[in-house]
Amino acid sequence: METTAAVAALGALAHEGRLEVFRLLVQTGPDGVAAGDIARATGAAPSTLSANLSVLTRAGLIAARRDGRSIIYTAAYEQMRGLLGFLMEDCCAGKPEICAPLAALASQPCGAEGRAC
Repeated sequence: METTAAVAALGALAHEGRLEVFRLLVQTGPDGVAAGDIARATGAAPSTLSANLSVLTRAGLIAARRDGRSIIYTAAYEQMRGLLGFLMEDCCAGKPEICAPLAALASQPCGAEGRAC
């Protein structure tokens, strides 16, 4: 991932409402969730949700598809992995124990020790 893309993604996530939406979509999985369901789950007003979805989409963190009359949003897992990789690629300075807890967390199955899917 290039620095400009990482900055855009981090900027998009640097807002409580957008972070909540993104985390919801990550937990939902590849099937995604309709915009109305996101609004109900987060309590966001339609105009606020629309703006947050637009920012996350422009940052490449989520994707949308039409399903009949609904728009289904999903997390862009490849972009998320790219951002996490970007943040960790220079980690540790030759001391793997620094990042070991993060690697262990990433390798846990969903639901392990309260970990959300």
